[in-house]
Amino acid sequence: MEYFGMNKNIVITQSNYIPWKGFFDSIALADEFVVYDDMQYTKRDWRNRNLIKTPQGLRWITIPVEVKGKYNQKINETKISDRRWNKVHWSTLKQNYCKAKCYNDSREFVEHLYMTVNSDYLTEVNLHFITNICKFLGIDTNIRLSSEFILKQERSERLLDICLKLDGTDYYSGPAAKSYINEKIFVDAGVRVHYFDYSSYKHYEQLYPPFEHGVSILDLIFNVGNQSINYLKAKSGGDS
Repeated sequence: MEYFGMNKNIVITQSNYIPWKGFFDSIALADEFVVYDDMQYTKRDWRNRNLIKTPQGLRWITIPVEVKGKYNQKINETKISDRRWNKVHWSTLKQNYCKAKCYNDSREFVEHLYMTVNSDYLTEVNLHFITNICKFLGIDTNIRLSSEFILKQERSERLLDICLKLDGTDYYSGPAAKSYINEKIFVDAGVRVHYFDYSSYKHYEQLYPPFEHGVSILDLIFNVGNQSINYLKAKSGGDS
């Protein structure tokens, strides 16, 4: 297959709550970032929880949600069950990051995120955090929702369909997707498939050793503040 013209990178992934730095790296790399919000909601996953560091080790902070049935509820249909969750989470973050190097510089920004979130739906809450953290990091990628599109049903075909509707030439996905993506249909359609390499991230001054990469982006923000973008590979010249 021959490829001509300008490249256009497409990333499609389910939304996460206060995701780790690799999630924002994928947004920074994309020309169009699509939140796969009409997929099935999965319990005990990254959709409504993430990890922070504490003196006692890693800790999950979780948005309480209503789950109706096992298989039919979509992410964008998932409602929050306790509207007080934001105050609880902000209190937990203050308690565990108040000694971080850039806590005082970052506190107002993060507190504002928590105090201004007001949706009953998980997708909208996640987008509130993702879009505002992108602004903090200086990432201006266009963010879309998969529910905007009328798509085919088979998994790989749905992903390809989004790429084609957005005139994408290159599709980027996490390494776990190698087990299910039908790369041939992408190649046949003129779309190259790439997988992110999440290794070789730089360490930063982090509380409570040992160092952990796979924690919420808020850990990075509290520890290095407005230098956070320099620890993303897409913006600092590293390979994706």
